[in-house]
Amino acid sequence: MKVKIISIPVQDQEKALQFYTKKLGFVKKVDVPLSEDSRWLTVVSKEEQDGPEVLLEPVPNHFEPAKTYQKALFDAGIPYTQFNADNVQQEYERLVGLGVEFSVKPTEMGTVKIAVFNDTCGNNIQIVEML
Repeated sequence: MKVKIISIPVQDQEKALQFYTKKLGFVKKVDVPLSEDSRWLTVVSKEEQDGPEVLLEPVPNHFEPAKTYQKALFDAGIPYTQFNADNVQQEYERLVGLGVEFSVKPTEMGTVKIAVFNDTCGNNIQIVEML
């Protein structure tokens, strides 16, 4: 098995696309209309464009339990997913400079350094650096 696509629930796909491309630096990979208010919309890491795709999925708008689950995770400060970074401190400083809000500043936790930010689409996202 391989990981090809992971999904992140987002409340607004266009807002998510702007955040994930303009702030995080991802690249749009696939954008196919599915219905009047839904697209198959994926982004990939600029450094790994043939790697796993992140599906920006509008499921909270169409499935109430997903919306409840997403809100519960966000309110508890629990990250929905995580991305690896070569240097969490540098990534933190770059993203803060772009106006990204962090709930957890770079913090060493044993063999990793983490930070957690708000993706503005209903999710906490963790970045992690292996030490």
